[in-house]
Amino acid sequence: MATVIKKTDHPHVVQVPGVLGGQPVIDGHRISVAAIARFLNGGTSVDEIIATYPHLGAAAIYDAVSYYLNHKDEIDRLIAESTPEALQERYGFAVGEKGRVIFKDQ
Repeated sequence: MATVIKKTDHPHVVQVPGVLGGQPVIDGHRISVAAIARFLNGGTSVDEIIATYPHLGAAAIYDAVSYYLNHKDEIDRLIAESTPEALQERYGFAVGEKGRVIFKDQ
């Protein structure tokens, strides 16, 4: 069965069911727009992101940035939902010594 790739309003950004929960990613890669947005929000410049992911190409990185700016509420929500605190609450685990994940029912 072929995977259906959902095109977006940005040529380098797609959504693929089963890849990162279907969130927007750079076409052909598992690098999410949210990951690029986290870099930006952390103070990393676009040039530094391009240097980190040279195999993606500048156009794809800039398109991911553009997607983020055009869909800021959506991507910021995805980022907020994936914080360690949000994941702990959603999945009911605690973080023990040395970062070990402990589920409450164990």
